Amino acid sequence: MTAMTTPIRSAAQAQTADTTPHYPTDLLLAVAHVEQTLAREPGSPAARALADAGVDFLFRTEELTEGLDELFGGVCQYPWQPLTDSNDVIAFSPLGTVVLDDAAPDTTEKPLRGLLLAWAAGNDVIVRTARPNWWRTLDNLMRAPGFPLPALLTVEPGAPCPGAHHIDVPPLPPVRGQLRDAALDARRFRLDCTSGWAQSLSRREYLPGTALAQARATDSAWQDARIAARLRYLVERARRTSYYRGLSLPQVADRSDLQHLPILEKSALERHSLPAGRELCSGDRPSGEVLRSGATSGDPRYIVFSRADWTNMVREAIPVLYALGLRPGDRVINTLFGGELYGGMVTSQNELSRMPLETYTVGGVATADHVLMLVRSFEANVVLGMPALLLPVLRNAKAACPDLRIEKVLYGGSPMMESDKQWLRDELGTRIVASVLAANDGAQLGYQCSEMSGTRHHVCDDYNLLEVVDEQGRPLPDGEFGELLVTSMQKFEGPLIRYRIGDVGRIYEHSCGCGLTGRVLDYLGRSDGLIKARSQTMLYADVVAELAPFGVSQVQIEVASHDRVESVVIRTESSRPLDPEALRAHLESTFELLGTRQEFESDEVLFRFVVECHGEGELPRHPVSGKVRTVIDRRLEP
Repeated sequence: MTAMTTPIRSAAQAQTADTTPHYPTDLLLAVAHVEQTLAREPGSPAARALADAGVDFLFRTEELTEGLDELFGGVCQYPWQPLTDSNDVIAFSPLGTVVLDDAAPDTTEKPLRGLLLAWAAGNDVIVRTARPNWWRTLDNLMRAPGFPLPALLTVEPGAPCPGAHHIDVPPLPPVRGQLRDAALDARRFRLDCTSGWAQSLSRREYLPGTALAQARATDSAWQDARIAARLRYLVERARRTSYYRGLSLPQVADRSDLQHLPILEKSALERHSLPAGRELCSGDRPSGEVLRSGATSGDPRYIVFSRADWTNMVREAIPVLYALGLRPGDRVINTLFGGELYGGMVTSQNELSRMPLETYTVGGVATADHVLMLVRSFEANVVLGMPALLLPVLRNAKAACPDLRIEKVLYGGSPMMESDKQWLRDELGTRIVASVLAANDGAQLGYQCSEMSGTRHHVCDDYNLLEVVDEQGRPLPDGEFGELLVTSMQKFEGPLIRYRIGDVGRIYEHSCGCGLTGRVLDYLGRSDGLIKARSQTMLYADVVAELAPFGVSQVQIEVASHDRVESVVIRTESSRPLDPEALRAHLESTFELLGTRQEFESDEVLFRFVVECHGEGELPRHPVSGKVRTVIDRRLEP
């Protein structure tokens, strides 16, 4: 980047020269670079210039990050602030060009505070000063790592700056009863970030009736720039961990650079995450929440969310819950599973408690009596849960009270059969049945609005950026099914960059009836849903689709091999009695792998296929996640 000259151009020229938006995360990365320089090279000319001016305390990244987070109502959601109570947003935009006065060397702290916060808001800055070289040194230091920042210009004291906004930066708030030190001054600066003068550096526009997803969709021209800024911030924060330091991550300038970053395989995540290892920990002061994986198909591991990560997750989840169909005044029965640090109930309870709703968190131990009592006594109209646990409860409640009505059923954790959705509509009068895709590793991945059904979901790219790749990790064109990679854009403790999460789907552009146009995910399910036996293959999802007309709610497929005999057992759950032989005959005629011709060798059976039909709720549930294990391959077990 070119060095600053004095003067470079007029204020009017500065306002029109660059229309590319700037993001406060890039400023935070530049401040972190200065903070590291002050620590590593205290004798360098730049470090001495800041120390001599008594302003080195302003370059405390943690304090500034928290201050900007409060200033913008979420630094990672910038340039919007989602409003919890209304599902509207506030949109931030810069003033244009800000003028600051550097009156004397002993008051440099005032214009420098103005510069940092004006840049955070995306403004170009003009400093009227008799010390242009000092400001040039600072500018060069902050631009050294190459993160995009607004312009900094210097002019003579008192020079006119037509069209620019003059900001008079007040002194820091006074302190009583304590000796001043750098840490205290940095804390004062953090508190000052939300003061009136700091708020005056941005324009704030209230957008009633505009949800966060809608605001982002209308900003499609700058979506790539916004995603690129998030990626830069994520990658630089990831470098704090020993795991990513060892990988020598390349620099990220554009969204396309994502493909140059290494894929995080589940085996690597398990080796380097707690309890096996701490290589994905940053070493920051402990804060936030720790969750555990469901461990449906392996040993558990623990997912760390810092306090900032957790706050980001909640901020992003609330607009998703509104998109699913929740409205202020709803009364929600939360039956998501909890216990042993599993995240379903913990995360949802945190999100719902911040919304203008009445919530009854009964967890995975919900019974029909719970549901009936809450509907009768509290007029509950919404149920949130996992289909494997929720549907048996609702059917029992309906049997006990034939006039039971539930207006909205929101679900996650596993798919829901179309026949079960229709039962909810027909028997409970349910108006909204909507799915949210989420994972303990990185929270929400996608969601269904009122216009979506089946396997299609809106994606949350500003929160979890999804890619579709083949088995070798090569990107696939839009519309092709492949394995999903997840990059968690707002989780910085235990960062997930291109994490192969173990799910399969496809992504393509779609214009939805809800008004959103953009990428949607057609979610196929777990990548272990490819069943191989007898030199043939079939997909778990295809088996489920074939069994849907029979009214099944859950399907489990077990593959085994013993004494040279391969076997496939398909177990179903249904609310009504099913004939296993009828299901077996249908599947044999549909799937070559399951065909009626049994294999023999010297009168020895080499393949067996069995169908077991169970009542609803009878298949084993995982004791932590509450899920039914969909595919069990005994051949892979020791």
